[in-house]
Amino acid sequence: MKDIVKLADSLQDNEIKVLQAFKGRTNELAELKGLPKNEFLRAGMWLDNKGLIKTHKDKTRFIQLDLLGEKYVKSKLPELVLLALLKKKPQPLDLLREKFPQDELRFAIGYLKGKGYLEFRHGVLSITDTGLKVKMTLEFKFLLKLAKLKELNVEQLLPEDQYCYNQLKKRKQLTREIERVSINFSITELGKEVLQNLSSEKRIGMITSNIIKTGSWKDAKFRRYDVSAHVPKIYPGKKQPYYQFIDDVKAKLVEIGFQEMTGPIVETEFWHFDAMFQPQNHPARNVSDTYSIKNVKYGKLPDKKIVNAIRDSHETGGKTASIGWRYKWDDKIASQLLPRGHATCLSARQLAKGVKSPSKYFSVARCYRPDILDATHLIEFNQVEGIVTGNVNFKHLLGVLKQFAIEFAGAEEVEFIPDYYPFTEPSVQMNVKHPKLGWIELGGAGIFRPEFTEAFGIKDPVLAWGIGIDRLAMCKLGINDIRYIFSQDLNWLRKENIVR
Repeated sequence: MKDIVKLADSLQDNEIKVLQAFKGRTNELAELKGLPKNEFLRAGMWLDNKGLIKTHKDKTRFIQLDLLGEKYVKSKLPELVLLALLKKKPQPLDLLREKFPQDELRFAIGYLKGKGYLEFRHGVLSITDTGLKVKMTLEFKFLLKLAKLKELNVEQLLPEDQYCYNQLKKRKQLTREIERVSINFSITELGKEVLQNLSSEKRIGMITSNIIKTGSWKDAKFRRYDVSAHVPKIYPGKKQPYYQFIDDVKAKLVEIGFQEMTGPIVETEFWHFDAMFQPQNHPARNVSDTYSIKNVKYGKLPDKKIVNAIRDSHETGGKTASIGWRYKWDDKIASQLLPRGHATCLSARQLAKGVKSPSKYFSVARCYRPDILDATHLIEFNQVEGIVTGNVNFKHLLGVLKQFAIEFAGAEEVEFIPDYYPFTEPSVQMNVKHPKLGWIELGGAGIFRPEFTEAFGIKDPVLAWGIGIDRLAMCKLGINDIRYIFSQDLNWLRKENIVR
């Protein structure tokens, strides 16, 4: 009994009004005079959560006229319009095509021919004796009835109406179906017990300044609050987890002294390949490894001084001890456009602008590369690119990469294996161990070759890396499929929080 009294004392005013409405009532309650519908339903929902009433929902389907249905009620169905024309005289098909929209004419002819109301000979349509007797179709009668009554209950259709409705449903925008939900409440045994224990004393549910000033609270009873009761979960607005992760990576890099690099998504092969000492006959430059632009195929090359320096680097090794690639460099190939397949072209652009030594730069860039979509591969992805210039060596690079994997991906195991890139030497591939997928490649790194850097007047070593930030996100967010970083799963998006 003590718990029943506590429960009664914790009810809100509207809950009490709804509960009191069940006094002497044996049937269900659908509304309450003096209480707006939305407040009535809200109070009923709260009482249902407390087990004091039960909610009953009844769904009813209704048919209404749609856009074309309203039009045809006024102008008649196409088959009736065609029938009226044929009653006057036979009509050539070519002439009818000028009078009717193609889809309406096709349906009307098919309908009337199927009923035996018309004949078609030598390109001319004529009416039959049966057709002469027809003034109205069952479907049109149904539309007129629907227009008069505004709507019909699907469950209460007469057999004739049901037939017409089934026929009309096959045609677009003649009728539409809507669903209405009616909500009723009935009291439970627990609700009856609480109802008997409702106090008639004046209660205060919320303290206001007026209540304090007047002192009316002294003679009133305060509503009991259950502080242990469960409350609805609230999911406030926030950034999509993957994009939040990218922002965090950017902020962290800026925090430790990196400057951000930016550049165009559509790039020339000059910056994408040539500036990085990648020969024009390299297999990675064919259509299997990069996309190409169909319209506006060529772009502009940079200043001639830079172009000539890159040309010399490819053909003879330039100012370095290298002998280059020993072929005739073609500026037309270099000017071809493509959506960038990596972000290292941004490093090339930055070095061409000139950098102070020591310095650190990064970019988070959208890249595009032909691939087979699976749990670890996308054809459109983000890459975090970085360069460090100064008195640095290969050990510094490995240290930076390992710290990167631990700091940003939360990786516990990291491995490095030798690799090859035309523009770095030595080169390395970094892998991390995913708890479900095993070892996955994060990206490649190395020290830019002198043929690359000295063409831009850079003498100091330049450490460089390009890491798939999408795969970093997989590790950080604990997901097993890279495609899920773009998920529309609302439950995951609401609950996912990045641990910083």
